[in-house]
Amino acid sequence: MQFRQHSGRSRNSDDGVLPLINVVFLLLIFFMLAGHLAAGDPFAIDPPKSQSEGQNSPQDMLILVSADGRFALDGVEMSEEGVIEAATQRLKAQTDSARPNLRLKTDGGTPANRVVKLMQQLREAGFQRLKLLTVPET
Repeated sequence: MQFRQHSGRSRNSDDGVLPLINVVFLLLIFFMLAGHLAAGDPFAIDPPKSQSEGQNSPQDMLILVSADGRFALDGVEMSEEGVIEAATQRLKAQTDSARPNLRLKTDGGTPANRVVKLMQQLREAGFQRLKLLTVPET
C-alpha cells in the first residue's frame, strides 16, 4: 500500500525564483535610495587645479563661491555678508580647543580678486585657518 501526498499544487523548479526576484527588487530599491542620501552642493563648482593635497576634518566649515557670484555655507545658499556672519557666529560658538578650519571651494572661473577679498574678510572675522580647495593637476 502506498500513500501519496497531494497538496493541490505541483512542485516545479520555478517555485524558488519568486523569492529571489523579491530580494533582488528590494536590494535595487535600497541602493537607489542610499545613493541619494548624500547632499550635493547647491550649485556646480569647478575648483582650480593644484599640485598640493590636504586632509579635511569633520568639523570644518565649507564655503562655496560660484563663478557668477553666488555663495553658500555648508550647502545653504546665502549672500556674501550672510556667509561671513554665519561663519563668524559658528566660530564664536566653538571652544578654543575645537576651532574649526574653514574650507573655501571656489569655481576656477571666479576672479582671483574676489577670492582674496573674501579671504581677507574671513581673516578679519577671526578665522586663523583657511584652506582653499583645489583639484590635483593631472
